[in-house]
Amino acid sequence: MRKLFALFLLNLLVPASAYSQVAGAGKYLDSIRHELTIQWPKNRMINLVFHGHSVPAGYGDRHEVNTLQSYPNLMLKSLKEKYPYAVINVIVTAIGGENSIKGQTRFDTDVLVHKPDVLLIDYALNDRFSNLAKVKEAWEKMIKAALDKKIKVILLTPSPDQRIEINDPANPLEPYIAMIKSLAAQYKTGLADPNVKFKEVAAQGQLKEVMASVNHPNEAGHMLIVKELLPYF
Repeated sequence: MRKLFALFLLNLLVPASAYSQVAGAGKYLDSIRHELTIQWPKNRMINLVFHGHSVPAGYGDRHEVNTLQSYPNLMLKSLKEKYPYAVINVIVTAIGGENSIKGQTRFDTDVLVHKPDVLLIDYALNDRFSNLAKVKEAWEKMIKAALDKKIKVILLTPSPDQRIEINDPANPLEPYIAMIKSLAAQYKTGLADPNVKFKEVAAQGQLKEVMASVNHPNEAGHMLIVKELLPYF
């Protein structure tokens, strides 16, 4: 009930119209997209840092780590097809089992040290086990620290856990999804919403087809996330 009340408050404080303030995919990374087209010797490294839990880390079934089938590296493959002259570094600072509260404590040493051009944050799936206010504080600290250094930020809504009925409006992820959207609107960051795509798949009774385990996507599931990120690039 507390989480549902928190969701109500978030929706009350941040009306749906406010989500239009989220940085649009069309222009948010204009400068990055331009740099990705520059050829040697005038090009430079572009660092994409993926911070989060086991999903961006590539965990699959039985703790196997499928790095090359995870969405950060599938993103790299797609981007290299589009930008053949670009030097793109995909840097994954994700740790399996971690939430944003812990991730924020190592943000300076593990994330900012890589000098991201674009930072992508994906923690909500694990955050649902922690206090919403503390989670929001952690996300906000990371967002502010990145924006202070002129880093472009894209926030991600969560992929599924099959133990949760994700199409139930009362499911425990919803307050955290609302929080992510409210922060994206407040700070005018990018927002990728793969959760809505997973809900569409679940509504068709096909969620198992995009999952490698109870709470980790397979390559097809990771591609759903990629498709939500690619419009920014």
